[in-house]
Amino acid sequence: MLLSRLVPTVYVQLSPERITLRNAKTGQTLSEVPRIAVEAGAAAINPFAHPRSLVSDFTAGETLLKALLRKLLPGSLFTASPRVVLHPLGDPAGGFTQIEVRALQEMARGAGASEVIVWQGRNLTDQELRDREFPSDGKQLT
Repeated sequence: MLLSRLVPTVYVQLSPERITLRNAKTGQTLSEVPRIAVEAGAAAINPFAHPRSLVSDFTAGETLLKALLRKLLPGSLFTASPRVVLHPLGDPAGGFTQIEVRALQEMARGAGASEVIVWQGRNLTDQELRDREFPSDGKQLT
């Protein structure tokens, strides 16, 4: 129980236009246009902009998420891997596919998350995130 309180919870809202990370304990927020250069001197790409899917470049998305997590949670020798609640924004026709949900889960794990929850519904409060109490008007995607 005590160890669980030491694990930071990071809420990640994700869209092709913006990625926002918030530390549920401190309220610190980081928000950026989701762009990353995959090679030195190369043009920046948006790994979350594709006409049919939220994930267009898995590797670039994982790299971007890892960089933003490090920026939000500067590491020390004893920093615990964060719990990530990933909230893809929007409501695609037919909903998010199992493949998209799995890609988002694996992306967050590859970026260093100890646990990943993919949430669809209204924006969550810091209290809901800390208590791990998700409202009934949304759902955890699997």
